[in-house]
Amino acid sequence: MSQTPDPLKGYRGRARETLTRFGVRVWSDVHLENDTGSRFSGVILPRSETFDDLHIVIKMKNGYNVGIHVDRVNGIAEVGYKEAVYKIPEKEFPRQDSLPNVTLLGTGGTIASRLDYRTGAVIPAFTPGELYGAVPELADICNLQTKKLFGVFSENMSVEQYVVLARAIGDEIAAGVDGIVVGHGTDTMGHTAAILSFMVQSSPVPIVIVGSQRSSDRPSSDAALNLIHAVRSAAYCDIAEVQICMFGPTSDRYGLLHRGTRCRKMHSSYRSTFRTIGDIPLAIVGREKFTYLTAEYNRRDRTRQVVIDPVYDDRTTILYYYPGMRPDVVDAIVEKGYRGIVIAGTGLGHVNKPLYPAIKRAVDRGVHVVMTVQTLWGYVQMYVYDTGRDLMNLGIVPLENMIPETALMKLSWVLGHTDDRGEVRRMMLEPVAHEITQREPHNGYLIMQGGLPEIDEWIATHWK
Repeated sequence: MSQTPDPLKGYRGRARETLTRFGVRVWSDVHLENDTGSRFSGVILPRSETFDDLHIVIKMKNGYNVGIHVDRVNGIAEVGYKEAVYKIPEKEFPRQDSLPNVTLLGTGGTIASRLDYRTGAVIPAFTPGELYGAVPELADICNLQTKKLFGVFSENMSVEQYVVLARAIGDEIAAGVDGIVVGHGTDTMGHTAAILSFMVQSSPVPIVIVGSQRSSDRPSSDAALNLIHAVRSAAYCDIAEVQICMFGPTSDRYGLLHRGTRCRKMHSSYRSTFRTIGDIPLAIVGREKFTYLTAEYNRRDRTRQVVIDPVYDDRTTILYYYPGMRPDVVDAIVEKGYRGIVIAGTGLGHVNKPLYPAIKRAVDRGVHVVMTVQTLWGYVQMYVYDTGRDLMNLGIVPLENMIPETALMKLSWVLGHTDDRGEVRRMMLEPVAHEITQREPHNGYLIMQGGLPEIDEWIATHWK
């Protein structure tokens, strides 16, 4: 016997009583008036079952959701009803022989997602083929083939996904594609870009990782434009490296291409969250052209043979140093069987003296300990102070200006090859994909700190 669907799905308590009193239900198109006489028009959405019972949620015609407290509801009138089916139709991508061939590998993330009204969460639910149904402009750029490798949030990416992804990229390059796009959640996009830079070397074509900060059901979503920029880059850009493509400014003026080993997510919600650290971005992706910001990159070359090297030892960790850190933290890591520790040290690469014996014990037990700086910008300089020299004498390897997350990915990759101390040191300090640079550019480190008079003056003349 089939069960009748609940017309007030997710609503309970006083919110349910209010909807019942006015004779409306979930998916009703309504006009709601509050206690000040303001009117809200839109569709009543199912209520997240994890939220309170005091608000009615409406998706307004501008695409945004609003919650109205039941004590402020004066009246609700139903003007229509149509149950929503939140699904973008999947379409077969049209093909034109004159266009480049690009493969989109789906891993999950917000660029391939929808809103789950049961929980209010964004879930990975769109297949890559559905993206064409949402962004038909892609057909004017290339012949797009889509393959869904897995559908996970980016925080669930790990060694299993990294290996599958690297091998899949190798297969697509062997098949002769002109470029590859990887759809990915933004939270750990920098980690994946870094490990792919080591697992996939000497690529003859661009490998562009893309995501979005805001899901496709939101009017402010950056998903479509990021995807357009990424596909254009894979199809036509000359930079044949692993790179991240996301919004440049907070507006939709242009996208930026960031090198995979030098990029980091710097804001939890801004659309322009990704920044190149210790360098400048590779290129600007405009509406009509690419503006290359550096000449130091591997160029597209179909004759070059890719090297797929998907090894990874996940017995590694980042130790973010803080004042007063106790040595038992290091001892516990070693006792749990970890083989590599990346320290994000203070200043030029420092930790307190009480940690020294624990670090020495770790090194003596064969654990590989390397040093980065938690400032992100700048270099480890362990010869300047006695602290740094003492730490090097204990066996810590300074990693120049490698970003801590990139160092973790590289150490995991290196330990997948060898456990020999000398060879680990050599491989960590030998640049593979610009993870270490000789110098930082004079115009790379620039913080526009609000409140300073010269910055406020500049913003007043440029902000739109």
